[in-house]
Amino acid sequence: MIKIVSSLVALFSIASLCAQGTQTPKLVVGITIDQLRGDYLEMFQHTFGEKGFKRLLNEGLVYADVEFDFPYLDRASTITTIFTGANPSYHGIIGENKFLLNENREISSFLDNNYAGNFTTERYSPLPIRVSTIADELKIASGGQADVFAFAPHASQALASGGHAASGAYWVEDVTGNWATTNFYKTRQPIVEQHNRTAESLSRRVSSITWRPAIDISNYNAFAYTKNLYNFQHYFGIEKKNNVRLLKQSPYINFEVREIAEKVLKANSLGTRQNPDFLALTFYAGNYENSLDKNYSIEVQDIYYRLDQEIEKLLNAIDSAVGLQNALVFVASTGYFNEQEIHPADMVTSGGDFFPDRSIALLNMYLMAIYGREQWISKYYNQQLFFNRKLIEDKKINFVEFQQKAAEFLVQSSGIQDVITSHQMLHGAYNQRVQHYRNGFYTGISGDLYLELQPGWRVVFENDPNHNVRVRDNAVHAPVIFFGNNIKPQRINRVVNATEIAPSVSHRLRIRAPNAAKANILEELF
Repeated sequence: MIKIVSSLVALFSIASLCAQGTQTPKLVVGITIDQLRGDYLEMFQHTFGEKGFKRLLNEGLVYADVEFDFPYLDRASTITTIFTGANPSYHGIIGENKFLLNENREISSFLDNNYAGNFTTERYSPLPIRVSTIADELKIASGGQADVFAFAPHASQALASGGHAASGAYWVEDVTGNWATTNFYKTRQPIVEQHNRTAESLSRRVSSITWRPAIDISNYNAFAYTKNLYNFQHYFGIEKKNNVRLLKQSPYINFEVREIAEKVLKANSLGTRQNPDFLALTFYAGNYENSLDKNYSIEVQDIYYRLDQEIEKLLNAIDSAVGLQNALVFVASTGYFNEQEIHPADMVTSGGDFFPDRSIALLNMYLMAIYGREQWISKYYNQQLFFNRKLIEDKKINFVEFQQKAAEFLVQSSGIQDVITSHQMLHGAYNQRVQHYRNGFYTGISGDLYLELQPGWRVVFENDPNHNVRVRDNAVHAPVIFFGNNIKPQRINRVVNATEIAPSVSHRLRIRAPNAAKANILEELF
């Protein structure tokens, strides 16, 4: 009997300690870093301080790698997946932009003409996200009392991370540099509007900013392939029409995000009330399009060096405001990287040039021979083909058969690895590759055929050479980090799916997972 009592006392003591260790955070800070690379974190760490990335990696719960199980990753589709815990097949954001077949034009995936902008003429809303987000569920659980703020370089990032019920979701407007939002959100934030009107605002300063290396360039020695070290200098006052857009590819955009986040954190006393609050921030760690060395640049090393400092300042601000033990910080990459590689002029590769316009013309001639002299193809867009559905219906043609014949013809073309039809994705016999494409398919938005192009081939747009791109299908490795809230430091050497992040954060908040989040909770966060 004494042994039983002793065992029960021990059990309840352990349970009590576990409960203390996993208490609900007062503040959640969700950090997504666009194009963050794990290999770059390792290669550049000799330039980092001890309180930024190193602090997160040494004191946090670190998963070795994150993967997104759908094609054509970009900032909109990946961040929406992180915050909804669902793939594009559920949340509906298949990319930064989408093609409207009926109107024959490309638009932002978040365009919504029903809502005007504030400090912008752009009209956006989060309504194109078809499911709930972590922040939405927190708002519901708190009866609307929790504060939710999102700050990001781009509208898609802010709306995806802020969700449908944010207290404010702001992005840097491409023309003026102001922090902009949409009047979809009914609450106005004086601290942000006041910032836009001060001399500290980016709109007042962007033309005077010059980006130079933050430290001696001899420290930027991670790439053995760089021909020479160069003291770059990028003056954003030169290109008046593009200066804000270019600045968003520089480390200065991370300063802007961190600075406004700190102001809102303090002004709104986030994390100091009964209900947890949520702060979503998006930083940038990609290439600069005007770098002097496209392949391995000094600029990207400077971006990481400065971002490390911004992370340190942010963590210090969170600690000062609520205490890191009361805050849950999670960091995730968008899982892709926009290469700017330049091949040597005399280099001969096994790939070739894929011309979408020529392939469409050949396919249409083939379909004409079978079904009659008509224009059967409406658009090639983002490695997808859109057929003239109305014409096919009017001609009473079996659409499944039509798709299959087109796919069988195209797959014989040089440069095409595989062709997957929408019917296969929705009704066909699945294999792993088809499921991968199915995860990125949303009915009514996606095309009728998906083209998988062979790595190494270059997609050439004869009427728009600025959009030529070389196909790469290699993985970009980046960790997922959970930090603060009495989380035990661990390094877990396994790959996690991006859809596991949202339900795991929700579990830590003791709220429901987003309504389309089906993934398991990361067990180390229990």
